[in-house]
Amino acid sequence: MEHRDAPLSDKIDVTVPAVARMYDYLLDGKDNYPADREATEQLLLQVPSMKVLALNNRQFLRRVVRRLAEDYGIRQFVDHGSGLPTQDNVHEIVQRIDPDARVVYVDNDPIVLAHGRALLEQNENTAVIQADFRDTESIWGHREVARLINLDEPVAALFVSVLHCIRDKDDPAGVVRRVAEKLPPGSFLVVCQLVSDDAETRRFVTEFMDQSTGGNWGEVRRPSDLAGFLDGYEIIEPGLVEVSTWQPDNDLDPKQPSKEWIEFGGVARIK
Repeated sequence: MEHRDAPLSDKIDVTVPAVARMYDYLLDGKDNYPADREATEQLLLQVPSMKVLALNNRQFLRRVVRRLAEDYGIRQFVDHGSGLPTQDNVHEIVQRIDPDARVVYVDNDPIVLAHGRALLEQNENTAVIQADFRDTESIWGHREVARLINLDEPVAALFVSVLHCIRDKDDPAGVVRRVAEKLPPGSFLVVCQLVSDDAETRRFVTEFMDQSTGGNWGEVRRPSDLAGFLDGYEIIEPGLVEVSTWQPDNDLDPKQPSKEWIEFGGVARIK
């Protein structure tokens, strides 16, 4: 069943921390507010590796998009839960390789919609839509998706550092599967999320983020939980891993300094 019990809003409440704006703060962005910064700093006291984790996650996204475009010829990307625009966005990476490549960003945060549309006003091959990434039918029936995404050609569906924003009851594996069922053979799924082997870390971060964001959070999971998200698809090398180790550009790429929690995931091909 699609998620429709929380209507989307066009109102921006800067007094309540938002996941997208907290992430923006960790990436040294400017589109965040005191509430976002305060909540992030409190979280950093408990999990100080969070900033490096965010930076490594962004590097993972860049590498994946570049590899899919260069090595597999992918020219269509749908970025679910994209967050605020920052340096080297998906469209910037892939359109350096092919200016005709097409990208759709999906996020439910109205500030993402506002900033994204301003950024992309002159880019006809890229769009941002406001939608809950759980609502597969609304997204894939959206006029901008229909305009930009040709389902006769392979597509990369990105779920990068976003599945931990929904709870198990919302069936994150089912969200990924519903999108995969829309895509033609040769398409790709990119999945990663926050995980920890330590039950106390999982409990603390989940509860802290849930309280801080007014319930707009899901769950920190175990690494083993992610295997089920890509069941039935061909997981490409090096498999499901801590993201800083996924096809690094060189041995100098930064590694996650602590294992208290990690961003864990990988890439799968739809046959």
